[in-house]
Amino acid sequence: MKHLYKRHFLRLLDFSNTELENIIILSEKLKKIKKNNQEIQLLKKKNIALIFEKESTRTRCSFEVAAFDQGAHVTYLGPGSTHFGTKESIEDTAKVLSRLYDGIEYRGHDHSVIETLSKHSNVPVWNGLTDKFHPTQIIADLLTMKEVFKKKQFFEIKCAYIGDSHNNIANTLLEAASILGIDLRLISPKPYWPEKNILNECQNKAKNTSKITCTENIKEGVKDVDFIYTDVWVSMGEPETTWKEKIVLLKNYQVNQNMINMTNNPNVKVLHCLPALHDEKNTLAKSILKEYNLQDGIEITDNIFQKNEQIIFEQAENRLHTIKAILISSLIKKINLK
Repeated sequence: MKHLYKRHFLRLLDFSNTELENIIILSEKLKKIKKNNQEIQLLKKKNIALIFEKESTRTRCSFEVAAFDQGAHVTYLGPGSTHFGTKESIEDTAKVLSRLYDGIEYRGHDHSVIETLSKHSNVPVWNGLTDKFHPTQIIADLLTMKEVFKKKQFFEIKCAYIGDSHNNIANTLLEAASILGIDLRLISPKPYWPEKNILNECQNKAKNTSKITCTENIKEGVKDVDFIYTDVWVSMGEPETTWKEKIVLLKNYQVNQNMINMTNNPNVKVLHCLPALHDEKNTLAKSILKEYNLQDGIEITDNIFQKNEQIIFEQAENRLHTIKAILISSLIKKINLK
């Protein structure tokens, strides 16, 4: 893991096949160590800043617990709690924080912010989510895929992403597929296909190593896949004026039993990065179901979610182990887990 030492973690396309595989291998080891209550603290005396311009549950908790497990200290800087980009430039903030901390996590909106932050930081900067990419999530997804199919290599895996393929999850899945050789099908209405520059970049990277497909045809796209992956169609951070168009266009792309049947694979698994709007037990889902006269979930039905909840919540837990691997790889020159 020496080759990841002191490097930023902004997007997956910055890394090689071997580097991503090594992060996942380390994640597996760290997960086993955690389960056996044999934590080896490699990050003692390390200090980590967590900048959250956009609120979070899983990302914040995973970074904090990963750091605590490893003996590091964290400072949480939530929305509105700093002068970041308002009274103080991003450049100056980066220069100050990198004198105080050993690493900086950033979760926000515009991807250019984290690029500027990393450019002016002397310590590793980790992407906890931007509008373009969500690399720590996809590393957890890759670990989950590997756990499900222990004997399969990534180039043998077929994955269909359903819904809004214009978002940070789809973009980062594209990057992962292009590096690792995954057969990835992005299934969405054309207005929600990925940006051309990101798609072209990944297709050029993939060349003959992986198959990347964009299609509106659900039946064709999900045929014989190992995984169906979906994400929320709307979020609280988006203007509500965009919701109606999205929901109208995406309503036929709900993950339901009919879609599962189309795969012709009785062992197909469903992934969801959460939060999921599969029932009426949160205010956002309740209001959307009522306003748009939807009957059973939004992007996924409750029945399909419940059938796959074990893998979905394992996927969520894997955020912890993979983020821990990323922190250690970035901050420790020689990793010794013996």
